[in-house]
Amino acid sequence: MGHGWEGVVLKLFRGRDFTFTVTGTEQVTDRFRRVRVTDGGLLAATGGAHPTMWVRLWFEKDGKPHQRAYTLVDPDPETGTFGLEFALHEGAACTWARTVKIGETIDATLQGTGFTLPDPAPSRLFVIGDAAALPAINSLLDAVPSAEATIWFETAHEEDRELPFRLDEAHHTLHHVARGDAGGQLVSEVKATLPELLGEDHTDAYVWVACDTATTRTLSAYLRKELGLPKDRVNALGYWRP
Repeated sequence: MGHGWEGVVLKLFRGRDFTFTVTGTEQVTDRFRRVRVTDGGLLAATGGAHPTMWVRLWFEKDGKPHQRAYTLVDPDPETGTFGLEFALHEGAACTWARTVKIGETIDATLQGTGFTLPDPAPSRLFVIGDAAALPAINSLLDAVPSAEATIWFETAHEEDRELPFRLDEAHHTLHHVARGDAGGQLVSEVKATLPELLGEDHTDAYVWVACDTATTRTLSAYLRKELGLPKDRVNALGYWRP
């Protein structure tokens, strides 16, 4: 399957193509599925992985190529393997994740990913996301294991409370926030609690946001304009559109 005009654009922006081979699958919950793959040389070509690193996977939808971004889970450069995790709903990507068999392949393009933590690493993390962001959240927690982390996690379903966070009870605090008002409930919870936790000194803090696009934009504007956080202390990326 070709990649259509999107593939042409990604090539112009120096996107690199790889082919992944499925080595295993795991149903984590009824609404969350993990697929393990070999990377087709991706990690060797890039010199390894950075926290929250993601790739674009290519699917077929209505006879046309269709791409969606997914975070690398537990990348292992020595074996050239990692996992991909899917918050299941309707759509070509989730249909593939539900039905794919060991040995099948999928095309992927690496373009657009990029993330660098401040140096020195922050001692306080404030993380805001939902089920689609869980793999990236876990990779971020792994990258700064000694940081005090507060996480606001939006749950669209009761099962989202069972998802596998990599929490250290001594350093991490997790708040589940039921999705409501198209993300407005999450915004309200963050605004009600973050300012006091953040305090006036932001130099050791870092805020990472990945929700639906509209909620992410609202929170990003709040962090920058109302709380006065500088650019190097905020990373905000809309992961999906309702």
